[in-house]
Amino acid sequence: MEQLPLWAWIIFYVLVFIMLIIDLKMFGKKGEHEVNVKEALKMTAVWIGVSLIFCIGINLFYPGDSNEKAMEFLAGYLIEKSLSMDNLFVFLMLFSFFGIERKYQHEVLFWGIFGALVLRSIFIFAGAAMVERFEWVLGLFGLFLLYTGGKMFGHNDEMAADPSKNIIVRWFKKLFPVTDRMYEGKFFVREAVAAETGSTSSALRTTLKATPLFVTLLVIETTDVAFAVDSIPAVFSVSRDPFIVLTSNIFAILGLRALYFALAAVAQYFKYLKYGLGIILIFVGIKMLLAMNEYINTLGELVGLHLNMPHIEVPTPISLATIFGVLVLSMLLSVMVTKKEKS
Repeated sequence: MEQLPLWAWIIFYVLVFIMLIIDLKMFGKKGEHEVNVKEALKMTAVWIGVSLIFCIGINLFYPGDSNEKAMEFLAGYLIEKSLSMDNLFVFLMLFSFFGIERKYQHEVLFWGIFGALVLRSIFIFAGAAMVERFEWVLGLFGLFLLYTGGKMFGHNDEMAADPSKNIIVRWFKKLFPVTDRMYEGKFFVREAVAAETGSTSSALRTTLKATPLFVTLLVIETTDVAFAVDSIPAVFSVSRDPFIVLTSNIFAILGLRALYFALAAVAQYFKYLKYGLGIILIFVGIKMLLAMNEYINTLGELVGLHLNMPHIEVPTPISLATIFGVLVLSMLLSVMVTKKEKS
């Protein structure tokens, strides 16, 4: 596999930084307005359009089999986009739990996505280095995806969104003071507290405290790490090229903020989406294991089994069509059943 030059990576990250700034400006300044559904739909369309343009650029300029790389990008983008939709419903519950007003939610999501870009870049580079050195790790990824896909059928979003079960938040509250009051769009404030003096009187001093807005951001960041553990191995099922895995993942999450406000108004219509996501995870897990026949056969020999499992590569177009089909069908089924229940 031909390696991309360093300047290609630098240009990509500069492009991401510019898009983040544009996104922040287009959604307005901190705490000044609520993002409505129409505005969110427009921005979602813009992000999808930018991602497709980037995909066309891969098809035109990527070294080697550029058409195959473009298909891998699309498949990875669709996997990450579909799995990220589950994140959005958890975020919706978190904002409700902490009582974060809609006009401040876009600020939390912006910094949440910025943090996710940094963390996922680290995860993907580490994962790519691990796969390059120890190819059998892909088999572990496949088994893990089968496990997480099965868990989706018993997945409880309310439990996942319960901050009382978040160990990072509990540690943070032990180490840093937190206020229960909201201070508009601020993450940290200084509050006046009584300080004991040598006499019976007390003096006032100020203490830096984190607001519920920052605690919400902390939960969102740690929740995204948990989701990344599922989604990043899933993208490795369609491509082992670090650039394709990274760019498809990042382009998918760049548009999450806009997609959140677009989906928030119709969240009740996607009650069966998680089952579709479970099927997608199981599919990519099986796809990954089918290509690991040599390691599975060797493992079988060690325990006295002659498996003779053939090597099966699921073509990227078939993967793309399957993932897209399952996603659309699960969403349509959700809408149809929800409308029927309300009628």
